[in-house]
Amino acid sequence: MPERQDYRTKSRSIILSFLESKRDVTVSAADITDHLKKQGVAVDLATVYRFLNKLTAEKQVLKFNKEGTRKSVYQYIGKAHGCDDHLHIKCVRCGKLMHLDCDFMQEIRAHLKADHRFTLQCDGSILYGVCDTCCQE
Repeated sequence: MPERQDYRTKSRSIILSFLESKRDVTVSAADITDHLKKQGVAVDLATVYRFLNKLTAEKQVLKFNKEGTRKSVYQYIGKAHGCDDHLHIKCVRCGKLMHLDCDFMQEIRAHLKADHRFTLQCDGSILYGVCDTCCQE
């Protein structure tokens, strides 16, 4: 049986474009369906979740739990980001989500392993605080 071809519908293109435009913040499935409605595209929530799950499995989108809830939010990272090896930092005021992708992560991992006998798993991990821009306001 031939390999199934990935297809791109109008709604998938709009969703992907929306996620790319919001790559510095997390968005919910409801945010996406609202955007689709504004674009005149009717897509049910289950379809949005299926596409988000596909993008998450392909590691093009990160899935996080929304602070203080059991709901999920998503961030587009594209195909080039390897988020399994670093933490993320998120501003609690503006919602900006940044990748802590620096050499210091190796020091943190080594310290936790050597001093605490703990192996850090970064996938989906977020530290919360206030970004420099919001501190200035």
